[in-house]
Amino acid sequence: MGSSEWRVGQVLVELADTLVDDFDIIDFLDNLAYHTVDLLGIAACGVLLADPTGPLSMVAASSEQARVLGLSQLNHQEGPCLEAYRHRTPVSCPDLDAAGARWPFFAPTALAVGYSAVYALPMIRRDQCIGAMNLFGTAPGILDEEVTGLGRSLADMATIGILHRRAVRHHETVTEQLQLALNSRILIEQAKGLLAGRLRLAPEQAFAVLRDYARTRNLKLTTVSRALIQGEISIPRPRDLPLRSRPPGRGRAE
Repeated sequence: MGSSEWRVGQVLVELADTLVDDFDIIDFLDNLAYHTVDLLGIAACGVLLADPTGPLSMVAASSEQARVLGLSQLNHQEGPCLEAYRHRTPVSCPDLDAAGARWPFFAPTALAVGYSAVYALPMIRRDQCIGAMNLFGTAPGILDEEVTGLGRSLADMATIGILHRRAVRHHETVTEQLQLALNSRILIEQAKGLLAGRLRLAPEQAFAVLRDYARTRNLKLTTVSRALIQGEISIPRPRDLPLRSRPPGRGRAE
């Protein structure tokens, strides 16, 4: 077995393991987005999750741009993830430059942040659709069958893992799980903003620093975020990251 096959196997096992006592759905979905980008060789991934009544929420993304595009789809009620979720079928757009009529808000926004193609996968198992995944590319073109097949496998495994946990932990309602996920996401966004201001980093850089700090210490993102906000830890700026320029009118850094 080659290293790539071994890596895929390890990720699929990780996505299936949702019955641990300290399961955290935000960490789980953030890892899904991160692994999807890594294994598929795409530019970014975003994950939208649904509550029992149907509305989707933006819960995980591999980049700040992907997160913003997920929120844009929800705000304007248009875009590939919404279509994939509503119709329960993959959505492919190999050239966003030609999708202005289809998605008048989403297409130009995606192009403006550097994405030229998008593919969306429903997170579905039999008759249950719990969300959708966005896969972004920086160049026009159709994803080949091997890449889309692996993407579907990752989405399917994550869906099975979440549904399996919900079935076993039947006393935890879907609404409570989603609310916990949203509360965790708000906490992470607050910590990201705090770190970005403190270390003079772009939001995406701040999130990468936050995530790397958690991973190297085998901690959950929410745990690190809460500790940072409460002043219990201090995260230093990595030496290889340049300082972000201050807006005009600000004083010099101390």
